Amino acid sequence: MSDLAMVDLQALHAELGGEIEEAMLRVIRGGRHVGGPEIAAFEEEYERFLGVRHVIALGNGTDALQLALLAAGVGRDDEVLVPANTFIATAEAVVAVGATPRFVDVAPDSGLIDLGSAEARISARTKAVVPVHLYGRMLDMEPVMAFARDHDLVVIEDAAQAHGASRDERCAGTVGDVGCFSFYPGKNLGAIGDAGAAVTNDREIAERIRLYRDHGRRGRDTHEIPGFNSRMDPIQAAALRVKLPHLDRWTDARREVAARYRTDLGPLLDWEGAEPQAEVHHLFPILVDDRDELASSLQAQGIPTGVHYRHALTNTPAFAGSTDACPVAEERARRQLSLPIHPHLSESDVCRIAAAVGRLAPLGV
Repeated sequence: MSDLAMVDLQALHAELGGEIEEAMLRVIRGGRHVGGPEIAAFEEEYERFLGVRHVIALGNGTDALQLALLAAGVGRDDEVLVPANTFIATAEAVVAVGATPRFVDVAPDSGLIDLGSAEARISARTKAVVPVHLYGRMLDMEPVMAFARDHDLVVIEDAAQAHGASRDERCAGTVGDVGCFSFYPGKNLGAIGDAGAAVTNDREIAERIRLYRDHGRRGRDTHEIPGFNSRMDPIQAAALRVKLPHLDRWTDARREVAARYRTDLGPLLDWEGAEPQAEVHHLFPILVDDRDELASSLQAQGIPTGVHYRHALTNTPAFAGSTDACPVAEERARRQLSLPIHPHLSESDVCRIAAAVGRLAPLGV
């Protein structure tokens, strides 16, 4: 029996490889290898997809977070509320702009930011909050925005895992002051290397991010501010343009996989979501004890798993100085295990995975 894949990029290439290769050749033959029409076209197409006024294509998702914070006025001596259950890039970007991450616990039934914990972390220095739509689960942004208004906070949405997730006809990343996306190859909408974007409805913030991404210049030689080099490669933009029209179909396929898992593995799940559109299933975590034992047993049967994430950020050496207690995030870090989920899993593959987990999970539940 063949081994499965957590993310099957080879299957994706078999589906769209010819189109992607032709798009890459179009860039090479066109001679515009930095900037140019592919970038502008992708920005316009992603604006329409999200229903947002401004998309700024960037080098990667971490840069998107950093430049969004800077453009929104977050900097030295400020504090930023960050959930402890997320990839380290969310907090790294805060450090990169000279601010201090204050770690916030997460809700036990979703793994997403707990506003009660966030309230307890507020200080006179708090400038922003970064809600993370982790696993492809879109937070209910209405209470987040109300919390931010009450405390006069900037809202930077980390939507790196939530391409196309929506609530109340608003896409993840389009509700706060700025939304940040990663197009790392394994994402729901992935490039063929690093790429990212910041999105916003605020024209002034969009203009500042555009300045920051290209050495702070307007035109060729007028450098208005010290900036960065975070321009999306046009080859990545060309590949993303090929993939974007397929994203909704791929999301539907992910939801079908998730529905089978939910039917077969209900007791191991933590969140049903308020509505189907609120989750695009970038990851599919279950919660078990003896997580590593279960992962090893599944791997022996050719079923890969992932751990997202093995440590709450408060327990990483990078942030060892933090005194922010986040017990729910720490407990999740001990128990969460991600099952394979991608658009190219067959029904038989999903049944095989669910059956194996169902047999073995009692070892560790």
